[in-house]
Amino acid sequence: MQMLKFKIIRGFVLAALMAVPCFAGEVAILKNGFTIEHQWREVVGDVTRLYTSADGSNFIDVPTDDIEHFEAAPDAPVPVVAISPSGSRLSGSAKLSSPSGFPGRPKTDLSQVVNEASGRYRLDPDLVNSVIQAESAFNARAVSPKGARGLMQLMPGTASQLGVPNAFDPQANVDGGTRYLRELLERYNFDLVKALAAYNAGPQRVERFGGVPPYRETRAYVAKIVRDFNKKKAAQEKAATAKNSALAKSVGTKKSSAPAKTSVNSVAQAKTSGASE
Repeated sequence: MQMLKFKIIRGFVLAALMAVPCFAGEVAILKNGFTIEHQWREVVGDVTRLYTSADGSNFIDVPTDDIEHFEAAPDAPVPVVAISPSGSRLSGSAKLSSPSGFPGRPKTDLSQVVNEASGRYRLDPDLVNSVIQAESAFNARAVSPKGARGLMQLMPGTASQLGVPNAFDPQANVDGGTRYLRELLERYNFDLVKALAAYNAGPQRVERFGGVPPYRETRAYVAKIVRDFNKKKAAQEKAATAKNSALAKSVGTKKSSAPAKTSVNSVAQAKTSGASE
């Protein structure tokens, strides 16, 4: 009876710990070998939200079941040189985990992969992350019933055209998928809705119907990505507004405590930004 009571209490404690955000810098180690560095995290339903910025404006939702464990974020990347089981040398920026003292398998920082690909093809990394979330939920080994593979669910033919020999390789997949999304945006004069519809259903169907095809899957797909992307932009705008308000309040406090000065002219400029849909 005492043992049962202990297990129940332990279960409640673990659940409470999972629900409370963690604010220390960490690295999420996924079961597929990826790593995602983040400032803090919280569990939202079936996913764990990893905040990649301290103010909470940028985040990545990852299925909680896909996370193996968390580690403390290193203070700075340290170049490593190790010998793989095949005898080849692993060096440079490859991240190795060796809790038992033996070289671990190289791990890929997914946030870095997305940022690099987004910068290369001039896309917002939040948009790319939203597409990955909708396509594979960050599962690099995902395979759809139709045969699409990897993080951004590239069909074999599309992957071949984009020069991606291995769609399960995270860097090659994200690079190819981001490049393809950029091409679709240019094709449809940066109409995001049409580009996303073409990514899901194919350009031929978008052109055939003159817009989003009347398929439930495609419409739900487009809506999901736009909603997720706009949510991230709204969070960023809210964080920026709060920061500006705090700054203005700080400046106002300093002015009120300083001796009055005669001002000749003052020009105030306000900048606003909105999320594209």
